Amino acid sequence: MAGFIGKEQHAIDEKGRLMIPARFRKRLASVQDVRSPDSKQALFYVMKAIDGSLELYEPHVWEDKEESLSALSDFNPEERMLKTLMYESLDSVEMDRQGRIALPREFMQHAGITKDVVIIGENSKMSLWSPESLEAVLRENGSDIQELATKYFKGAHGQSSVPPSGNGA
Repeated sequence: MAGFIGKEQHAIDEKGRLMIPARFRKRLASVQDVRSPDSKQALFYVMKAIDGSLELYEPHVWEDKEESLSALSDFNPEERMLKTLMYESLDSVEMDRQGRIALPREFMQHAGITKDVVIIGENSKMSLWSPESLEAVLRENGSDIQELATKYFKGAHGQSSVPPSGNGA
């Protein structure tokens, strides 16, 4: 089953809530009905990403990451630091009946989100960007798409299976 796919722009309301796009909510409803039909509200894990965006994960997706983090040792300083850094960058938010989530202020500041938000469906997660930050990332890295696609998505004859893009998007 395809995950979250597409890009939409929404606005944060005066209470700091973000409306999850309807097409993503529909996908959530179908997955939620199968996994936990008794649950009335969807839960997301929100994480501050190192690229300046925010990432939203459904609980069943986050469970795999949680398993990996739990396997790290508290007695190994490097592993302990990784756990600390990851959990410092993590919070959970619930989606209300209207399809909104309240983003923590600290997280919105991390992403430079003040009013408008670009939501990108990245299959197993959603990434949230300020329009300005996303535009800057695409401008700086958009020309690399052909090289990256060739490196990571080889077709039958060593050719990229991803078509070239004129604007990096």
